[in-house]
Amino acid sequence: MNVRIANALGVLACAGLMAYALYAQHGLGLEPCPLCILQRLAVIALGCIFLVAALHPAGMLGRRAYAVLLGLVALLGSGVAGRHVWLTTLPPERVPACGPGLDFMLESFPLSEALGMVLSGSGECAKVTWRLLGLGMPAWVLIALVSLGTFGVVWNWARPTSHPVSRDSRESA
Repeated sequence: MNVRIANALGVLACAGLMAYALYAQHGLGLEPCPLCILQRLAVIALGCIFLVAALHPAGMLGRRAYAVLLGLVALLGSGVAGRHVWLTTLPPERVPACGPGLDFMLESFPLSEALGMVLSGSGECAKVTWRLLGLGMPAWVLIALVSLGTFGVVWNWARPTSHPVSRDSRESA
């Protein structure tokens, strides 16, 4: 498999994650908390980088730049998802109080302050209303971001774009 196909698979994986997130929101009625929204943004950003990498026939330097971007976005998203998982494991007496909605925070506070408030988490971020195999959605997003980030870095960092057949191997056949 060549690197552009691998990146296209990354796009499809990110699109699948977002499709399920939208189904969970609109089909199952699970409203995303502010940390969920940041995780969605990380998945969308990862998908966009995979898309550009899939469409662009980059050389080694370009592929390495994509690898760094994919790794960075996956790391940032994993940090948010990890924080979210941590909040869901807190005992009830240690869960922070529910805060204002993301729209209110973005309208009322500077971006850096609103981001700090979101990352500190709130009571609504600590609720686990959906599980699969014992893990809540933030844990699955963490697994997906780590997996996709690793996949993207490995495939874009060192993989050649194609495996040309040398003249020596053709003559010996």
